[in-house]
This record gives sequence, structure tokens and C-alpha cells, in this order.
Amino acid sequence: MRYYVVDAFAEKVFEGNPAGVCILEEWLPEATMQSIATENNLSETAFAVKEGEDYRLRWFTPAAEIELCGHGTLATAFILAQFYEPNSNRFVFHTLSWILTVLKKQNLFELDFPNRLPESFALTQDMVDALGVTPIETYLGRDLMFLLENEDQVRQLTPDFSKLKQLPDGLGVNVTSQGSQFDFVSRSFFPKLNVNEDPVCGSAHCNLIPFWAGRLGKNELVARQASPRGGTLYCRLEGDRVVMGGTAVLYATSELHLDHL
Repeated sequence: MRYYVVDAFAEKVFEGNPAGVCILEEWLPEATMQSIATENNLSETAFAVKEGEDYRLRWFTPAAEIELCGHGTLATAFILAQFYEPNSNRFVFHTLSWILTVLKKQNLFELDFPNRLPESFALTQDMVDALGVTPIETYLGRDLMFLLENEDQVRQLTPDFSKLKQLPDGLGVNVTSQGSQFDFVSRSFFPKLNVNEDPVCGSAHCNLIPFWAGRLGKNELVARQASPRGGTLYCRLEGDRVVMGGTAVLYATSELHLDHL
């Protein structure tokens, strides 16, 4: 089976967030897809099957299937545009998070995702101990989100992943602050999914975009995920939807040998 690795939200290899992509003619057993994702050991591996004019898309972390993944969606659209449908500029994916659309605008891929503005949440001492800093505001959506004082705190944060994994609330943890060169910066941690740091997390920006649009009073923003790899997202708030744009680079093409299953 053909298998691709794409650096998403990246302008060059070794930047952004690597995602595995498998374009299938028919679905593999769920346990097999999970085993492939675990073997790949990337933050997500995406699997897509064409259904009519659209695609059904699923994402697996090394530990479990998830309901929303931005960089895996961008990576899948990039592979479809490169190898399967080079004349298409619009890709529609049916997912666990309903219908997601990706538009190709020259080298930029724009993802249309749901707006998931998080709600204010109570800070606990366990959260402070896990982060190693005291945030100035705390929020909860699918993930915990912490507003830190400045960009240096975000970039220099060294959380205790074992303690993050034990926090009872949230699937993941996002930290953010206003940026200097960018409107806002962030980092994302998912130890509960065996991904200590997600280099560039698109789904986190479903929370971050509406939060910072309201905080900064503008609907178009440029964001930087300040992980060691780093990645830039061109963001827009559109009512109950958010748009995040980015570029992608092909890192590897290979064959998976599943004949011994």
C-alpha cells in the first residue's frame, strides 16, 4: 500500500507537523489502521477513501482515533492534489466532525473548520504543577487552554508530561500568548494520546482563532505554533467557522507491506 509523509503547515522539510497519509480504495479493518498509526508513531496518520465526488477521512494517533485533525486534513488534501486529482482545487471530507472543506489557492491550502470558542474554567494547583508556570487565564473546550503572560513563557515552557497526562479535564493542553512578530503564538501537548508535543495543531486553532479574534478585535490573524519545529497559520474567523491556511511539503513516499497480517 502506498504511504506518504507530509510536513504540513511547513515551507520546507523538517518544519511544521509531519502526518502520514494513506489513500485507500476501501477501508482496512479499524485495528489495522490503528496498528499502522502506532507503527508510524507520528502525531496523526490519515486514511481517506473516495465516496462519490467527496472523501471519507479518518485520523489516528499512535494511541487512538480522534475526531478532528487539522494538519492531517491539510496533508491529505496536498497528496490528493499532487498525485490523485491534480486538476482539483476543492476537496470535501466527511469526518467525525461533519463536513470539512479544503480549498487550494496556488500553494496555499485553506481549511474550513468549526469555530470552537472555549469556555472559562477554574485553575487548579495540579494544572500549575503540570505546566510549571501559573497561567493568567484558563479555558476548556475539547482541550484545556492556558493564556500565559508573554511569548517567552510559551516558547520556554517545559511541562511535566506525566502530570499533564493525569489531568482529569481536556484531551490535550494548549498554551498561548500574544506574539511579537505574529498575532498570537501557541504550543500544544497531547500526552494522553502518546504525543507529548504536537508540532502544529490545526484543531487547537478552532479554539485559538475565535479567542484571539475577540481579544484583538480583528478577524484575520497570522499565528505561529512555537514548537521546536514551528509552523505558520494564516487564520480567519467567519462566524461559526474558522479558516486556517498553510503550505505543505512532501517528505517521503513509500510502500507499506501488509501481506503478513
